[in-house]
Formats: sequence, structure tokens, C-alpha cells
Amino acid sequence: MQYEEETTTASRPGRTILWIVISAAIVAALVFVKIKYFPSPTADAKGGGGGRGAAGSGGKGGPGGKPGGQKLPVQVYLVKPTNLSDEVAATGSVLADESVVIKSELSGKITSLAIKEGQPVRKGQLLFSINADEAQAAINKQQYNIRLFRDQEKRQRTLLDKEYISAQEYEQANNQLQTSQADLRALQASLDKAYVRAPFDGVLGLTTATVGTYVSPGTEITTLSRVRPVKIDFAVPGRFASMVRVGDVVSITDEGTNKKYDAKVYAIDPQIDPVSRTQPVRARFANTSNELRPGAFVKVNLQLGESTDALQVPTEAVIPEASGYSVYTVKGGKMVPKKVKIGIRSDKVIQITDGLAVGDSVIRTGILQVKPGDAVQVIQ
Repeated sequence: MQYEEETTTASRPGRTILWIVISAAIVAALVFVKIKYFPSPTADAKGGGGGRGAAGSGGKGGPGGKPGGQKLPVQVYLVKPTNLSDEVAATGSVLADESVVIKSELSGKITSLAIKEGQPVRKGQLLFSINADEAQAAINKQQYNIRLFRDQEKRQRTLLDKEYISAQEYEQANNQLQTSQADLRALQASLDKAYVRAPFDGVLGLTTATVGTYVSPGTEITTLSRVRPVKIDFAVPGRFASMVRVGDVVSITDEGTNKKYDAKVYAIDPQIDPVSRTQPVRARFANTSNELRPGAFVKVNLQLGESTDALQVPTEAVIPEASGYSVYTVKGGKMVPKKVKIGIRSDKVIQITDGLAVGDSVIRTGILQVKPGDAVQVIQ
């Protein structure tokens, strides 16, 4: 027991030295890694690191905050007078000149059907008829009553002339005759509803009705449309409303065939749409060869005049903002923003109605990088 205790006591100093050596090695390794891979920023700034020191020694680095005073290269457009056709582009819809849904006004079975789908019909032509036996029987009965009441009225008139009856008794007989005649006219009008005729010249649509089909009042049978001429419905922005006139010729392009036709404005809505702020306009096209079909979409171009001194800039140079539009111009080698008002626009250019003058240089590239007051270099 005495021997083991002495051995343990002797080994303790050796273990302590070993742990000290290991700890010193770990600390030395950490210091090496720190110096090697994570140098102090202060040391970099004080040292001879020429790259960062040279760039930072100049403060902001010249005008516009560009390193070394560099100028942002931009391309510009020189504003000049150009020819411009005041043309408004819009989309329109083709409507039939007249269109109606043919419905039944009575209940009953269809007894005859003269509807030829997709074929033209003339005004007054019979389209279909509904079983009207009951209405015809009621008319026949009323006609017999009228003959009876007419004979009674004649007898009463004779008696009145001889003063055998009072005027009141005659008036009762006469009133009975007049009432029966009115009832007959009402029955005749009801019978006429059983024979449905075309209200105007046009072309019939499709139908699902056949002879024997039972219909009720309001049942849709077919459609009738007059497609020569057709109407073109479109709208122009409210700012052009005062420039549109009845009689103006508009160019329409069929989106299906890409063919162009000329239509003439014949009606202008007296009110501007309060939601879209547009002016509804309607034109008419002869459509003599059925070039356009109702329901189709067309592109509409309305010529409002021509200007020889319009100012236009590339579309990409105009910047939309919450309060309007602006462009960036070059003045004294620096960028200067300007508020502008726009007019007619196309895919490539936009008319500027206010804010620019002839000779202004408008920046068209690098718009996202440049800021007001930045120095810029105009390149070709």
C-alpha cells in the first residue's frame, strides 16, 4: 500500500506538464489561423495594401460617388421636331345592325316550323306557329255572340225610336255589343301571337325547336340578326373626346384575317364613362360581302390630325411615376430629371406635350444606375 501511494504522487507533476504543453499548442494554432486567414481591418488600412488604400484615399472617389471619379456612360436621344399623325388606337367589337332573340309569347305545341338555320329571311315571313285551336274556337264563339248582340241592339234602337223603352235600356244593349266586339279584338290579337313572323330582314341563327315541341311564354326559339351593315363599338381616352366627330373615318383591322376596312363614326355617347374615363363611340361598316361577323374583335385606328413639329422620345426613356411621368436629361455633363406630360404613344416612341424643348438630350440607357447630379459620359 505504501508503494502504490508513492507512485501515484510521483506521476502527477508529469501529467500537469503534458496538459500545459497541449494547451499551449492549441492556443498557438488558433493564433496562427487568426493571423493567416482573419487579418485585422486596421492592419489592412495601415499596411501597404495599395489597392484598397489607393481607392479609399480619395474619399468619395470623385463626382457621383464613382471610384476614381469615373463617369457613367449613357446613350442619349436629341429631341427634335418630327411629323406625327394624331392617331388613337383602340380595340372594338363588331355588333349586328339589328339583333333580336325570337321567343314564344304563348304556351302550346309548335305546329309548323319554317326556320332555315343560317339563311336570310324577309320582314313578315312566317317563322313558326303554335297550336291555336282554343284561341280560334274562342273567336268563333265570340263572333256568334256579336251577331246576337247586334240583332238585340237593332231591336232596342227601333223600340227607342218609338219610345217604347228608355234610353238606359238601349244603352245597356249597345254597351253589350261594344264590349263583345272589344273582346273579339283581344282574342284576335292573341291568335296573331300564335303565328310568329320576322320583324325585319335578317339572317336566322341556330335552333333546337322542332314541330311538336311544347313551348311556354319566353321560350327562346332562334335569333335574327341584320348583318348588313354592322356596327363597330369602341372607346377613346377621355382626353381625346373633344377631337372625335360624327363622320370621322376609322380604320378597322380584323384580328382574324388581318384585313383592313374603313368605317364611319355615326354616333358618340354624350357621357364619358366614369369608371374607365373613356368616350364610347360607334361606327358603321357596310359589310356588303359579310367581311365581319358580329361578336368579333377588331383593332380600331382613328386619325385625329397631323402635326409637323411634334416632340417624341423613345419609349424606354420615359419613366412612369405616381404623380405622372419624367425623363432624365444631360445638362452640364450631369443628369437632371424633368417632369413631362405625354400624348400619343406607340410601341417605340411617345409624344411629349410639355416639359422638353428642341435640343434637349434625353438619356435612353443606364436609367436604373444614374441618379440626379451624377456625372455622365455621352457615348454614341
